[in-house]
Amino acid sequence: MQRAVFGLASCVVVGALLGSCYLATEPQSLAQAAAETETKSAKKLTAKKPAAAKGEAAKGDAAKDDAAATTKKSAKPAAEESAKQQFMRIVRDAKQTPVSLDTAIVRYVAEGGKYDGAVVDLIGAVHIGDQRYYRKLNKQFTEYDALLYELLAPKGHRVPKGGGGGSGHPIGLMQEGMTEALGLAYQLEEIDYTKKNFVHADMTPDEFSAKMKEKGESWTGMMFRAMGQGLAMQAQGKGPVGTEVEMLFALFDKNRELKLKRALAKQFEDMDDMMGAFEGEDGSTIITERNKAAFKVLAEQLAEGKKKIGVFYGAGHLDDMDKRLLEEFGLKRESTQWLTAWDMTDAAAKPKKKK
Repeated sequence: MQRAVFGLASCVVVGALLGSCYLATEPQSLAQAAAETETKSAKKLTAKKPAAAKGEAAKGDAAKDDAAATTKKSAKPAAEESAKQQFMRIVRDAKQTPVSLDTAIVRYVAEGGKYDGAVVDLIGAVHIGDQRYYRKLNKQFTEYDALLYELLAPKGHRVPKGGGGGSGHPIGLMQEGMTEALGLAYQLEEIDYTKKNFVHADMTPDEFSAKMKEKGESWTGMMFRAMGQGLAMQAQGKGPVGTEVEMLFALFDKNRELKLKRALAKQFEDMDDMMGAFEGEDGSTIITERNKAAFKVLAEQLAEGKKKIGVFYGAGHLDDMDKRLLEEFGLKRESTQWLTAWDMTDAAAKPKKKK
């Protein structure tokens, strides 16, 4: 039971960091939708077991320099175009210790057809990360004719510099709380959403609530599904071994932030399985429906003649987006660039001040 609870917590954390970035200006509507469908969805979801392929963790040298980490590219021949694209990786040293959590910027190009000459970058994100990571992203974003971003917010809302205060949604509160526990920065406070090329490409809170109700979803139902996925993974021998103990010891380590990050990062190696717990067999509002909304905006921007577009979404969204770009938009992958979101080298540990 203890392992099942931990598996549930892991799914929730992974979902919070990879799948959603909330501005819950209307948290009551979200809560109401969940309350109205909780009983119905719990009965439906406990009977389902999601299937997802486990991603392979990347391994590398701890001594890689920053320039190499941000410029690695992997052009793929046409024959490999349908191969699974990786959007997040854990880099390890020779002792298999995690030394960085990296996210990808994957470039897609249109050669001929309706969108000939268009370039679309899928820009993976974790919603809490190193400040240097967000500085690099802010610089990257200036290169686009349009930068599409995720945020559950009313139409016309613009995020002020610095984030403009905390979120009222439980997942937003979780994200904010984890920034302190891990010694990281919060995306909404670090990304400059005031730039003119930023285009909102997500659902409104009301649209999100209505779609959850339509699909018979609730937050409680997704938690039940996550618990079932955690149990299934354990039965199959998946998931990092001994993570519970590692996280417990990390709480009392002098380098607590670093050790917690390393323990938590291992959960991302099962990102596909974890996100599958939220998706289910028929997709979900939190991933599938929001991706549809985002790509409707993408099609509009391309129709307006924008030639270079970035799509900035949590890494948990990008596997589905990759399929849409290849199959629906007819684009081809061109290259992959990696950014370090969490520096987990020993040198990154903050020195403790002596009292």
